[in-house]
Amino acid sequence: MLLIAALAVPVGLFMSPLTGCLLAIGGLLWLMVRHYAGVARLVRWTHAPVGTSLPQALGLWDLVYSDINRLVRLASAERAKLGAELDRFRDASQAMPDGVMYLSLTGAIEWINRRAAEDLGLDPQRDRGAPITNLVRQPDFVHYLEAGEYSEPFLFHPVRRRGAALLVQVITFGDGRRMIISRDVTQIEKLETMRRDFVANVSHELRTPLTVVSGFIETVLDGLEDVPHEELQRYLTMAHEQAARMQRLIQDLLVLSALETGAPQPVEDVFDVAGLVREVARETEALSAGRHQVTVTAADACRIQGSAKELHSAFANLASNAIRYTPSGGKVELRWRVLDSGAGEFCVSDNGIGVAPEHIPRLTERFYRVDRGRSRETGGTGLGLAIVKHVLTRHQAELKVTSEPGTGSCFCAVLPARRVIPVAAR
Repeated sequence: MLLIAALAVPVGLFMSPLTGCLLAIGGLLWLMVRHYAGVARLVRWTHAPVGTSLPQALGLWDLVYSDINRLVRLASAERAKLGAELDRFRDASQAMPDGVMYLSLTGAIEWINRRAAEDLGLDPQRDRGAPITNLVRQPDFVHYLEAGEYSEPFLFHPVRRRGAALLVQVITFGDGRRMIISRDVTQIEKLETMRRDFVANVSHELRTPLTVVSGFIETVLDGLEDVPHEELQRYLTMAHEQAARMQRLIQDLLVLSALETGAPQPVEDVFDVAGLVREVARETEALSAGRHQVTVTAADACRIQGSAKELHSAFANLASNAIRYTPSGGKVELRWRVLDSGAGEFCVSDNGIGVAPEHIPRLTERFYRVDRGRSRETGGTGLGLAIVKHVLTRHQAELKVTSEPGTGSCFCAVLPARRVIPVAAR
């Protein structure tokens, strides 16, 4: 186009001056129109959606469009790379075990992952853009955000998740924006509560018999020559009983500690379960001292693969509990049988005081007692069923409890079929 306009000038020299000037002006005007059209196409392309192809052109504008197209390709590649990295960041943030939330300068939610939404009871789509203090209105949480002192995390108990505990930490970044990280510490809080309760219970359980023993010893020492022989014998007998109670408590604590800390599995052997049940029955009769009617049924001849020592402890704990919580004259039955599924079941049933339904889920907790006064009277440590639970867990077995207040209880330990070996198969 520029060449045509340039040629118009010398050609005009061989014509009349007016014709040459008109031809030169026409060529220049035509060149300006072509350039304007190229600029107009470029402007229209800048207003088109991202990704629209550049228009076709000739001459100088083709070179311009080629350079722009190269820059567009580079920008598109960079944008795709940044988009992929952003997607990976979002996926990683969604997969985090902790909750993550970003707040704007005004405290509105800019982004939130699923964990944070579950922790605080929010909707990631609906609540985006809303002020966080309008959604979580608990005064302690609002005060923590507004105070601006974020050097220490904040222990938060959300109302929308009863019983839950969150450790909330706020981190400032950029030009005043905030990132909220929430970590679910419900289980840690429960373990800490259990630890405090455990220390308190052990201290209480040991303090009572120690006080009794110490009192008896002081009484005897103060009046050793004046105390009658019969009374002295009674004092020493009671002191011996309290010392034995402390010894049982410490022994149960050692057993439970070994089970809970993941002690190595004992060497398993194959033993006659009927003989074990009858041995537990003899110990139960000795504990009853004739106050109860104890019966035993172990008709199914089979053997068990497992730890005879640990299963003996579990079965004996179930039987001793039945004796302790069954009044004199009651009945206690020990029963072993093989179920149709091949699993083995050891049950201890009684017609004692029974347990209310709300207490059954917590019976295997350490030191949990339905009636604390009665437990101490009968010499229980509050650890028997906790030991039973851990022994059965180590044998892939389960404990089933059915009970009715005033009627009696039935505790059954169900061993998996793979641990039960019929005599015929052996």
